[in-house]
Amino acid sequence: MEAEREVLTWQRFDEAVWSLAERVAADGVPDMILSVARGGLIVGGALGYALGVKNTYTMNVEFYTGVDERLDVPRILPPAPDFVDLHDATVLVADDVADTGLTLASVREFCAGKVGGVRTAVVYAKPRSVVVPDYAWGTTERWISFPWSDRPPVTERGVLGA
Repeated sequence: MEAEREVLTWQRFDEAVWSLAERVAADGVPDMILSVARGGLIVGGALGYALGVKNTYTMNVEFYTGVDERLDVPRILPPAPDFVDLHDATVLVADDVADTGLTLASVREFCAGKVGGVRTAVVYAKPRSVVVPDYAWGTTERWISFPWSDRPPVTERGVLGA
């Protein structure tokens, strides 16, 4: 039997984004948003709209290979953002979850010395995370089913190549 999961619906995601955006804005709207692909792409885009921030970047970090299966350490995949002339900029790093926290730690380390300040925002944080995000909408110890990743890719369902 599959372990109980935390289930996030699109409606609850909307509530999460606006709640996070209000908290971020109360501390100052960031100059840019850096979304961690893949899970943070939707989060970062939604936060960009909620905060009125159009300056958005993405960063590909490979860590999870399956449900609760991961590499030993996160790997930043090319192309990495080139933060030229952003030494005074404040960056909001957006991701879907701080599970182990190693991805957020890796991205913060990448940004260090290249930008003026880094804050982190996630939909969910897990108690075991080595990084406590600056903003988290919820906490859970369970595996999370996000609405954008709750079904297998069409290529695994036999839709393509039939």
